[in-house]
Amino acid sequence: MATLTATAAPTRSAALRKKRHPRDIVGWVAVHAVALAMGIGFALPIVFVVLTAFMSDQQALTSDLWPRSWHPENFLEVFDKAPMLEFFGNSLLYSVLATAGMLLSSIPAAYALARLRFRGSNFIFMLVIAAMMLPPQVVAVPIYSMWANLHLTGTLWPLVVPYFLGDAFSIFLLRQFFVTVPQDYFDAARMDGCNEFQMLYRVLVPMTKPGLAAAGLFTFLYTWNDYFGPLLYVGEKQDSWTLSLALASFRGMHQVQWNLTMAATVLVLVPVIVLFLFAQKSFVKGITFTGVKG
Repeated sequence: MATLTATAAPTRSAALRKKRHPRDIVGWVAVHAVALAMGIGFALPIVFVVLTAFMSDQQALTSDLWPRSWHPENFLEVFDKAPMLEFFGNSLLYSVLATAGMLLSSIPAAYALARLRFRGSNFIFMLVIAAMMLPPQVVAVPIYSMWANLHLTGTLWPLVVPYFLGDAFSIFLLRQFFVTVPQDYFDAARMDGCNEFQMLYRVLVPMTKPGLAAAGLFTFLYTWNDYFGPLLYVGEKQDSWTLSLALASFRGMHQVQWNLTMAATVLVLVPVIVLFLFAQKSFVKGITFTGVKG
């Protein structure tokens, strides 16, 4: 028994040494070279922004990539230069209401296209796909004229209300996710006396939370970063500015103080990064399963 134990110990040590062999590391790097290059390419701009945010005004955008002295007070100075909390509230209100409106309107539409069989359903689905391909700038003028006639320009309503009427991309995404749910669940619910509304909210919605999370996250990120919409409807009313619009105007308001501009950029990025970290699992799962069937 002692001999076997003594023999097994060197075997495990040899196995560990083999796992840590430099050739294995080189092989791993070679296999993941493209992913590593893309990861570094995505990370470098963020690292540059964060480092510049801690620099002095004289050092920002010079040949020095590392701060000579760290200036965390730049983040506090951003709030002194502009009402960032007010802009943050406007962005949060826009994103939350738009996401809620998208879910309320797109879930029933996606369910109808995925589960109900009626004449013209394929044609309507084609219209949804066509609407996805239509640039928003094409219809910007007539839609702006409509909101101007309603005297709602200068407010966030023209940005939020359209999401309560359905979003083409979200309908398409959710429809592709809903068709992956087996029909047996709906047959069992129908035998238990459930109507279409009950099957939607008691059967389908609980089973498709990852897909709903993915669609919601897409909408939240889009509206949080949206610049064209706020510029069009609230560009002349600073009290209704969102963070994206305020950030674009921050450079001109403060004589190109790049350290403060980068500090404001970091403040805009933090909520989005935190949200993605918390919703990452559901987001990836929803994207993975979308479009598997149908």
